Amino acid sequence: MRIKFVLAAVVAALTAAGAVQAQDFKPRIVRFGFGLVDQSNQGRAVRLFAQEVEKATGGKMKVRAIGNASLGSDTQMQQALIGGAQEMMVGSTATLVGISPEMAIWDTPFLFNNVKEADAVLDGPVGEKVKATLEPKGLVGLVYWENGFRNLTNNKRPVTKLEDMNDIKLRVMQNNVFLDSFKTLGANAVPLPFSELFTALETKAVDGQENPFNTVVSSKFYEVQKYLTVTNHVYSPWIVTVSKKWWDTLTPAEKKVLHDAAVKSRDFERQDTREEAAKALAELKAKGMQVNELPASEANRMREKLTAVNAGIAKSVGQGTWDAVQGALAQARSGK
Repeated sequence: MRIKFVLAAVVAALTAAGAVQAQDFKPRIVRFGFGLVDQSNQGRAVRLFAQEVEKATGGKMKVRAIGNASLGSDTQMQQALIGGAQEMMVGSTATLVGISPEMAIWDTPFLFNNVKEADAVLDGPVGEKVKATLEPKGLVGLVYWENGFRNLTNNKRPVTKLEDMNDIKLRVMQNNVFLDSFKTLGANAVPLPFSELFTALETKAVDGQENPFNTVVSSKFYEVQKYLTVTNHVYSPWIVTVSKKWWDTLTPAEKKVLHDAAVKSRDFERQDTREEAAKALAELKAKGMQVNELPASEANRMREKLTAVNAGIAKSVGQGTWDAVQGALAQARSGK
């Protein structure tokens, strides 16, 4: 009898816990917007995120992956999140600078030497501190994903030295650091939403653009661009953000599910992106793009030319943030 009583108590406790847990998840539709096509590294990672969320909530929270900028440009989606008209998105940190000036730190030219350094800084205390600056503005940052090292394409000429940048009409993100950087390097920098870029290249409204290899492949820029220069001038993160208005309506259990799924999607997306990038350069060569690597001596000339831009970034983000990032980088490079 005693054993039966104990077993009955255990079953009752588990049933009650299950009922409480079930009550923690409400039926919800989560619109998760992104700019690239569905069959891209963004699209694959959003689908993984969706699967994790639905599995963890027994299908109560359903994530709709909406790509190809169907919900608007990054800046349009950010405003939709702030207003509570959309739940989630992933986009460039660079397009958030108008909302959180501290985000400009990630646009610093030649900031990271490799992905190991980027992971250590972005996922560490400094990355968390910068991410937290979004909350007072109506956004909750969950995790950083990887867009990758940015490289230059154009239709005018191969860029083999600093002077080759002169007069190239170059599309850049709607971000003052990118505008100032490429103007300083001699280009005619044109701010343009990503969703308008292919058409602008096709119609020759702009001569070139700069993005990681993966994006050049997935967006088929090789169809409308001739020259590719490997510059690795900026390591470009993406960030998964949530509408704070919506986030504040969630239970602690729902928030944990979203955060855990975001971490899994981050780890998957970075590995996927890096594997894809390794193949993408060869694919672009095979598709007829003329590829050259910028010599180290010319990269150093560009760094020197951008000294004033870096000083401006430090002033914009705050000297404390600038110094904290430099300190985190030094620690990452020392292996401590």
